[in-house]
Amino acid sequence: MNPAADVWSKVISLMQPEMTTTTLNTWFDDASAVSLEENRFILYSPTRFKRDIIAARYVSYIQKALHELFSSDFDVVILTEGELDSYQKPEKTGFLPGTEDYTFQRFVVGSSNKFAHAAARAVADNPGGSYNPLFIYGESGLGKTHLLYAIAHAIHETHPDFKIVYIKGDTFTNELITAIREGRNAEFREKYRGADVFLMDDVQFIAGRDSTQEEMFHTFNTLYELRKQIVFTSDRPPKEMLRLEDRLKTRFEWGLLADIQPPDYETRMAIIKNKAIRMGMELPDFLLQLIAENITANVRQIEGTVNKIMAYQDLMGDTVNKETVVRAVKDMFKDKSDIVPTAEVIIDEVCKFYSIEPAVLRGQGRGKDISLARQIAMYQIRRMTNLSLKEIGAEFEGRDHSTVLHSLERVEKLIKTDPEKAEIIKDITANINIRYE
Repeated sequence: MNPAADVWSKVISLMQPEMTTTTLNTWFDDASAVSLEENRFILYSPTRFKRDIIAARYVSYIQKALHELFSSDFDVVILTEGELDSYQKPEKTGFLPGTEDYTFQRFVVGSSNKFAHAAARAVADNPGGSYNPLFIYGESGLGKTHLLYAIAHAIHETHPDFKIVYIKGDTFTNELITAIREGRNAEFREKYRGADVFLMDDVQFIAGRDSTQEEMFHTFNTLYELRKQIVFTSDRPPKEMLRLEDRLKTRFEWGLLADIQPPDYETRMAIIKNKAIRMGMELPDFLLQLIAENITANVRQIEGTVNKIMAYQDLMGDTVNKETVVRAVKDMFKDKSDIVPTAEVIIDEVCKFYSIEPAVLRGQGRGKDISLARQIAMYQIRRMTNLSLKEIGAEFEGRDHSTVLHSLERVEKLIKTDPEKAEIIKDITANINIRYE
């Protein structure tokens, strides 16, 4: 017995006097009921075209029939190809594919991350409780994402029926843009406002994006009022996000702020030993010390170093000794300031930030955003590489050195006079550096 199917059959009957047989057969012949919830009726239509027609023309008829049956108002959600499986199985073990290693059991706790770890555990044990929202911040590669996944896995174990949503800040923006363009705003909102646990990584990327901030404001309010758990990560605390709206800064600070610092020597030693043991490799103490003394930036680099040593040993058949380690990770032992990004990487990151195609940025477009993005790219290339003004100009369809110099001067002035632009450049720089970690 399928109660939703029975209801759908009655809805069709009630709509018959108001529609022609051709209309009913054309648009509803292969539509089926998925679920009848407290105040939502979920339908499935196998093609996006039919779904869009039903959503645009006939939802009011369906709602009228439902009201006649139940004397209550219903939202009607119409799923289409590729969406039904996600709806029916949102909480299966693949809800965060490829994250099985990121659990609390595999998170190495030290003095630099003890508070953030404890806060994350408390949230996982009591979702929607006192620490809501939880806001974890710190530099890249220190374990913020690991804690997000650990929260998700722990809650999934104790509350398998919970809808857990993980999203990155820039992906949230891109999905919103697509939803607006395709007229799927209601779907977008339902996806996020219907979550029991909402996890957003790198929330700093929504700052300065008006539509995204507006959507986040309402999503936050809905989830908070329903006592659903909210967790954010960022590379900085809310008060340092200069382009973030004050109303969001305030809400992000309602719960608990927890920072993560770079791991100290003892924690780095523990991370290296833990990672090596999990990979079936035992490193002697002097090699643990060698790595811990040289790789100090973040956890991701430390784990990457152990991975590289393991791969080097497997491929080369060498015994793990000091010389093997140095050969395997000599690039990682370099000081970060020695690493020079390419102009292509810098242009790529600027384009991602401004949602511009590289060919457009390199070309002759004169739009305000394009011109500013191009000038920032020139500035970043000059600051982060060894290229001359002439070589930088050659990256942008042969612009001469005076054009490049003008761009540099303009961006330098903006950094001094416009805090928001300065923060944008900081964000782009961070994204470029992440590519080399």
